[in-house]
Amino acid sequence: MLAPSALLSNAAAAEPPLVTIVALCHNHVRFLAAALNSIAAQTYPHLEIWLVDDASTDGSPEVLRRYAAQHPEWHLLLLPHNVGNCQAFNQALRQSRGAFVIDFATDDVLLPERVARQVTFMQAQGPRCGVAYHDCELIDEQGQHVRYHFRRDAQGRPVHPVPAAGDVFAEVLRRYFISTPTMMFSRPMLADLGGYDEALAYEDFDLWVRASRNWQFGFQDEVLTQKRLHPQSMSRKAYRPADPYVASTIRVCEKALAMCRTPHELAALATRLRWELRQAVRFGNGAAARRLFGLLRQTRQTKPLDYVAGALGLVLK
Repeated sequence: MLAPSALLSNAAAAEPPLVTIVALCHNHVRFLAAALNSIAAQTYPHLEIWLVDDASTDGSPEVLRRYAAQHPEWHLLLLPHNVGNCQAFNQALRQSRGAFVIDFATDDVLLPERVARQVTFMQAQGPRCGVAYHDCELIDEQGQHVRYHFRRDAQGRPVHPVPAAGDVFAEVLRRYFISTPTMMFSRPMLADLGGYDEALAYEDFDLWVRASRNWQFGFQDEVLTQKRLHPQSMSRKAYRPADPYVASTIRVCEKALAMCRTPHELAALATRLRWELRQAVRFGNGAAARRLFGLLRQTRQTKPLDYVAGALGLVLK
């Protein structure tokens, strides 16, 4: 017969894992109620909620204070100065305790079964799975359906195959395929990486590269999140004048080059660099084009047309 202490130990081991949701807000007042209501509607009960406002100027802090008062177990962190997503997330992460962590932008929406379904999936993948992600519904500013993240064929399969599980390092170098709001992280993976790189203007590409080098990713073929599309989204600013993200993209590509171990991985990185180079040329960003072409040459995977783009970069400002 087990001693009482052993029974308590077994019961503790069987407890569902705590999940931390870091809800990051910067001027999301129009969408904040829908986002926070979607947290409160989760069917998974073992949650630790951090409401983090990154110095909003649109009334968001007042809404966050109201929800924190309605949910005393939620944590409220109002930052006095705008520090950006990476640092804001890390501040909450360092104080949190969850075995799994979700970075939740408060212009998006979690469907009610999101956390419960994703925890079950992560546990099934095993301890080497550092990131789980899934399909999502893209919605407009009014919350209306636009499309799904993954285009699908008549049989409902993604048109472009999605890595189902395992090592995705070369794939994250080659192309964008993960919908950022759908990710759930394991705490050991985040601890291994030291959280987000606070020197960068955005986090997802860097996290994919660094995490996928030593951790496995898992794709869950379900729609559990709604991602909102609006004019302030990062993708609408890429490579335009005063783009705040291009320097971070180049820095991540530099990191990736140092991590590549095989010709296959270098070829994947060259595909990414080639695309970024052409974007830089397209929008007249000569400084970025020159740096990207220099990285592309270091992969030893250049093609004749790459030199045309590189030459155009030399004549652009």
